[in-house]
Amino acid sequence: MVAGELVRHDADTDNLVEDPEHGYGAVRTASGRISVAKEYHRPEPGLPFNTVALTRLDEALTLSSRATGIGFTVYLGDLGADTRERAEDLHTDIPGSADAVLIAVSPGQRRVEIVTGNEAARRLPDRGCNLAIMSMVASFKEGDLIGGLVSALRMLADQAGHAPKR
Repeated sequence: MVAGELVRHDADTDNLVEDPEHGYGAVRTASGRISVAKEYHRPEPGLPFNTVALTRLDEALTLSSRATGIGFTVYLGDLGADTRERAEDLHTDIPGSADAVLIAVSPGQRRVEIVTGNEAARRLPDRGCNLAIMSMVASFKEGDLIGGLVSALRMLADQAGHAPKR
């Protein structure tokens, strides 16, 4: 605790007067230095990605789905205690889940799950999914979450090949 005089004090009313330069909570210490107390305000929580990053992810999802005929979906968030079971539950909620792939990432848990529907699994073997996961993890370690997701989507789309003609 430091002792000192208030920078501005009204002697008539015995009230603290706001210093126009420093605000309330300013004192002049014995050495002549002015010490100012500031109220801490927590910053408002913002979105995890900026517009450019979201555009990159959206473009990768769109192009991958268009080229392969497989519906790619990305889930980013907590997956709970049993990450695989939660990812499979999320996958079943996707319309047309037989032809869909879910990439579920839980950064806080450091877990990645890829779930493929029955039809999509024929074109995306486990080996291809594992390579995509390794690519994502390498990017995530560098702090590039969007880059890892975009890279994985491209790898999975390349592995799946073009949509079959119907």
